[in-house]
Amino acid sequence: MTRIALLDYGMGNLHSAAKALEHVGARVDVTNDPKLIAQADKIVFPGVGAMRDCMQGMREAGIDEVVKQAAFNKPVLAICVGMQALMHHSEENGGAEALGIFAGTVKHFPEVPHLKVPHMGWNQVLQRDPEHPMWRNIEQNSRFYFVHSYYVQPQDHDLVAAECDYALPFCAALHKDNLFATQFHPEKSHTAGLQLLKNFVEWDI
Repeated sequence: MTRIALLDYGMGNLHSAAKALEHVGARVDVTNDPKLIAQADKIVFPGVGAMRDCMQGMREAGIDEVVKQAAFNKPVLAICVGMQALMHHSEENGGAEALGIFAGTVKHFPEVPHLKVPHMGWNQVLQRDPEHPMWRNIEQNSRFYFVHSYYVQPQDHDLVAAECDYALPFCAALHKDNLFATQFHPEKSHTAGLQLLKNFVEWDI
């Protein structure tokens, strides 16, 4: 059984993520113990809330460096603010530094008449690389659940695994080697979300 470390640094929607991963066949350790994280087969890096709080929680838990190392040596799934934290910098809180794993910025949605921010609810996701194993058995333009006011803008557009449209086209998922990240919440996205989590559990890199 695949052993997954679900990172607990005070910022994640851990209960629903843990239950969803267990539902698709994983053994889940909810932890901030660097040893357990290092021993896990795979890592899920969730996040909700503000970037500055996210980074502070990671540093206080002592897992920011663990995540940086894991990002290059085992399968990692980052979700929502977890995905945003992979960038260098966020506009949130008047500007906040992130992990800097990828060059890029986290930007606030522009104000557009008749569109509310945060972007909250179901929206279609356009897969840029439908052959990627994380999209297995997920139809093109499937709907996933979003809750966010900020979006990722990576410098390297080749990192973009999927796009969505809300006020403007934005990056809905990233991928690079053993790392996959989603702005949407797969654990809240019913059938398509569970399939994506199942694909992560079974992802053989």
